[in-house]
Amino acid sequence: MKIEVLTLFPDMFKNVFNDSILKRATERGAVQLSTVNFRDYSTNKHKKVDDYPYGGGAGMLLAPQPIFDAIDKITENSTTKPRVILMCPQGQTFTQAKAEELAKEEHLIFICGHYEGVDERVREALVTDELSIGDYVLTGGELAAMVVTDAVVRLLPDVLGKQESHECDSFSMGLLEFPQYTRPVEFRGMKVPEVLTSGHHQEIEKWRHQQALYRTFTRRPDLLKEYALNDEDLKILKEFKQNVDKDLENV
Repeated sequence: MKIEVLTLFPDMFKNVFNDSILKRATERGAVQLSTVNFRDYSTNKHKKVDDYPYGGGAGMLLAPQPIFDAIDKITENSTTKPRVILMCPQGQTFTQAKAEELAKEEHLIFICGHYEGVDERVREALVTDELSIGDYVLTGGELAAMVVTDAVVRLLPDVLGKQESHECDSFSMGLLEFPQYTRPVEFRGMKVPEVLTSGHHQEIEKWRHQQALYRTFTRRPDLLKEYALNDEDLKILKEFKQNVDKDLENV
């Protein structure tokens, strides 16, 4: 995969792209990561990339010319059509499902928005996806682009080492992830559940699924609306809800 980020602040990406999983993915040849300062493509003699919006209003807008010319340049020899992603508060909320979709692409281009946004013609002619990482506003799209890049790259083949590493992640299986433990068996009076040390893999999987259901029910019940609950799942949740109701009655 090839990922290029159009940004006015390329230095922000240096440490992120050269550490941890992203560094490993680059070294393994799973991804090529680069930044493009689209200010370099401005034809304005002062290298300005923004201007006042027509019709008035507060703030400035990113002008179309530097962005169009930058993308023209980096795609002039492309053999595949890239997904061009604008990071902005108006975009579709980024999810694990979207990360899995983007991980199947060969070429991603991120545009990091700034100021009051971008000229609408950028959206109309260049952008294939608009993404937001939450219902809040950042000073620019850089941090959001880093989040999406990390979420996508870790899904690429061989990046994490084991396929199961991300298949059991929260949201990947439709539920929040089950509780996890490591050594020692007992720490400050707190013990690892016996089932996990039993060696009985079928019982362990059953326990993990139950715990994933419990955790999702208590923390993100909205996810259960999209999850295909079977009869056993419904029974587990019914018993869990009854126990919760009893506990509340005793408070």
